[in-house]
Amino acid sequence: MKIAKTLLSVALFLCTTSVYSAGYTQHGNFITINVKKQTAHGAKVVRLQVVDDKIIRVESTNESLFKPKQSLIIVPQNAKTNFKVTENGGNVIVATSDIKAFVDENTGRVTFKDPKGKTILAESNIGGKTFSPFIVPEREIGVDSHLSESQKHGVSWHALFDSPTDEAFYGLGQHQSEELNMKSKNEDLFQYNTKVSVPFVVSNHNYGLLWDSYSYCRFGNPDGYKQLNNLFTLYDKDGNKGSLTGTYTQKDGYQIVRGEDSIYYEFALPDLAKVKAGKDLGVGCLPKGFKLNGSHVTYEGYIESPVDNLYRFILYYAGYMKVYVDGKEVVPQRWRTAWNPNSYKFTVPLRKGVKAKLLVDWYPDGDVSYCGLRAASPRSEAEQGKLSIWSEMTPDMDYYFIAGKNLDDVISGYRTLTGKAQIYPKWALGFWQSRERYKSSADIESTLSEFRKRHIPIDNIVQDWNYWKTDSWGDHTFESSRYPNPQAMLDSVHALNGRFMISVWPKFYSSVKNYKELDANGWMYHQAVKDSIYDWLGYLGSFYDAYAPGARKMFWRQMDENLYSKYKFGIDAWWMDASEPNVRDCTPMWYRKALSGSTALGSTTEYFNAYSLVNADAIYNGQRSVNPNQRVFLLTRSGFAGEQRYSTATWSGDIGTRWEDMRAQMTAGMNYSISGLPFWGMDQGGFCVENRYVAAQQLYDKTGEENEDLKEWRELQTRWNEFGCFIPLYRTHGQWPLREVWNIAPESHPAYKTIVAYDKLRYRMMPYMYSLAGAVHFNDYTIMRPLVMDFNGDANVYDIKNQWMFGPSLMACPVGEYKARSRKIYLPKQRGWYDLYTNKYYVGGQTIDADAPYDKIPVFVPEGSIIPFGPDMEWSDEKPAEFVNLYVYQGHDGEFTLYEDEGTNYNYEKGHYSTIKFIYNDKTNTLVIGDLNGSYNGMVKNRRFNIVYHCKGQTVANALDFDNISGTIVKYTGKSLSVKLK
Repeated sequence: MKIAKTLLSVALFLCTTSVYSAGYTQHGNFITINVKKQTAHGAKVVRLQVVDDKIIRVESTNESLFKPKQSLIIVPQNAKTNFKVTENGGNVIVATSDIKAFVDENTGRVTFKDPKGKTILAESNIGGKTFSPFIVPEREIGVDSHLSESQKHGVSWHALFDSPTDEAFYGLGQHQSEELNMKSKNEDLFQYNTKVSVPFVVSNHNYGLLWDSYSYCRFGNPDGYKQLNNLFTLYDKDGNKGSLTGTYTQKDGYQIVRGEDSIYYEFALPDLAKVKAGKDLGVGCLPKGFKLNGSHVTYEGYIESPVDNLYRFILYYAGYMKVYVDGKEVVPQRWRTAWNPNSYKFTVPLRKGVKAKLLVDWYPDGDVSYCGLRAASPRSEAEQGKLSIWSEMTPDMDYYFIAGKNLDDVISGYRTLTGKAQIYPKWALGFWQSRERYKSSADIESTLSEFRKRHIPIDNIVQDWNYWKTDSWGDHTFESSRYPNPQAMLDSVHALNGRFMISVWPKFYSSVKNYKELDANGWMYHQAVKDSIYDWLGYLGSFYDAYAPGARKMFWRQMDENLYSKYKFGIDAWWMDASEPNVRDCTPMWYRKALSGSTALGSTTEYFNAYSLVNADAIYNGQRSVNPNQRVFLLTRSGFAGEQRYSTATWSGDIGTRWEDMRAQMTAGMNYSISGLPFWGMDQGGFCVENRYVAAQQLYDKTGEENEDLKEWRELQTRWNEFGCFIPLYRTHGQWPLREVWNIAPESHPAYKTIVAYDKLRYRMMPYMYSLAGAVHFNDYTIMRPLVMDFNGDANVYDIKNQWMFGPSLMACPVGEYKARSRKIYLPKQRGWYDLYTNKYYVGGQTIDADAPYDKIPVFVPEGSIIPFGPDMEWSDEKPAEFVNLYVYQGHDGEFTLYEDEGTNYNYEKGHYSTIKFIYNDKTNTLVIGDLNGSYNGMVKNRRFNIVYHCKGQTVANALDFDNISGTIVKYTGKSLSVKLK
């Protein structure tokens, strides 16, 4: 792994010139200011590093010197930038052509301004930078304690920036509370199944902040969520002061009623770990012997606030849950499977001294289940609206300010710092069929064969976990009784023009050879073994330490020897599951740290969030070391800043199969994408299944009856697949019922027909999508785009949670409600809009009621768009795009660049690719098809474009009837030509 070292060494500076002044010292592109009026918890030294014209790094410490350290996320920076350093009015001013940074010599406060002097971002006058010493708690270190005293010590810091009321914030990774604009929101930043945390936030004011911290962080309120009894006076349901009333009723009628001073049943601990937990035992504090499965639990009473405040609550839930305040349902029914709970945030205004009636209504559906309700400490809305970042443990405060002309420019700056995204293999844009799980090679081959027999487009089939012998997790071998000839299976997949992805975890049973080899070198975490944690299959094991370079090399070698080289490079993609790392579900954070540490670099407390990054490094660089010209593709359940440089995509984990879960993926995907990470997907249809859907499918299999639950299941799957057509990774996966389209519904059913239709549309879009994939690499583009990226300045788009741009030309508007047959859609004011299906034109800046029949979700095209649609295909490279339907939309100038290369190798790094630029002039109704630039092996040199001109006032029955659409056909030989459209 290439790690950029940040050392106070002149050898690493861009030049060796040193400048000394009363207020600052300059060494190359580093400017150091010793703060004059120091405080106990403030900065003593501030150091700026000019990275380029639009990026300035700010380091601050409350010690006298900066500690040497290394960065996991920042790649080496070699740009040479002209800048000027001056002093004026008690400020040190560092100015590039695009930004100015002002550092107050007295306080260390930093302010960023544009060249005209307008403030872009400023640390707050009071509390802008605060530090407190941090020592790693002993219980977090775990049994693998090889930490030095210095590694146990760091600082917690809090950065606070002023933020005007019209500002909106995005990014921070992928979270599950259906939130898009994070202004005035709180978000805990840690990694967990369905939760991906990235230390990067962007503003609609066209800047971003990337902070170089790998520890647990908080965005918003710097204080952690608190137990109810720490914030409120509690009363039971009869009005008695001191506690809420908890009523536990088993399904057999047995009942327990008791006082509850808090609702905090959010985790479980193994017996051997409880000694370090004290009284905080999570579900261990539930009534002894009470049978949760099938029970009904309520927590009710009154909460009294000490101040007037808009309180921000977080609900942790498994099973079915509702919350009421003063009789109003503030959390409609939500559900999650017992082994993988979820969090949901909501706000309630409370008045000082006024009792508010609280009811938490819970139906657990597992023998072990989880419930929690906490709240954030009260803050004024003015304070809550500021940009606030807290980091638990680092050597110092370290952030990068990235300015841009627009948000694409900001994302480009992020990738300048953290690395270029790779061009993903072309087949990765096709359809992925997965389930939990295919249990034999016969399952794999017969499923792919069925797709081909039905002529349903597909590129990729996925082998989930447990292809190994049950007692051999981590040995990376196929169980011979179920997979008698893995090479023949892979050859069969490839003969069917498919690709194969396989699940590999960083987990090993302690009995397997690979565990023992890693362990012999000190590269296994041992806490789970010491505490006798047996997984759900009944075996003992743990995870490897991916922070150790030698461990990464060994991990890859084991994969290579048992899977990759062994089967002649026949495995096309790697599914890196549980890369948070998730050693054990549903444990408290302190114990999660103990289970996955200490690391080779230091404490897990300090390196808590970056595991998936170093794990991705192992596979990416490992595969390229043995097969350097085959494109790597990784799918991981976690993610972190910089992961894009390792050709890694993230999916949103083991989400539920509910409408609210589907809606949550919309905001999750948008915020993940605007965090600078371009390839994201989800389990289309949801992973964890409600029992009612399972029962409905069983009834259908037995009797052929489609009951109400099965109708809803099929519509949910249909809507989710429509949604999935317009995100970077188009992949279905989940637990039973099976997810192949013919298992979802029979061929005559509208669910089947619709899912297949959108699959076919996906493949028609291949020239458009692959051009976007090329732009991700060459132009730092973002494919799944919150509307703020393209329509910044229209305040109406800043918090639209269920619309986004899929590239520059398609606004996807999925349906997230059962039985909805229309939905409201806002059309941004900067453009006019066309209905993709009918060509009906709408003026921008209005909200419309759009039709959304079962078989369609609304999709709109902004005027000026140019969209290349390719041939009907059953896999991504079945046919060259010799004939392209080129859709051009009247009303605005537009352009689009068609990108093509060999699709599966790294020859594009050597310049082997081609581009054709299309430019549309709306005033003259002229389309210019530019020269064919570049070349590659197998390039289409001559082709036909059927130019379909979409004009205002012209509607059609089916604008996507590609085989019968009329247009102007031109023959293209690689030379520029101009076409008059009419």
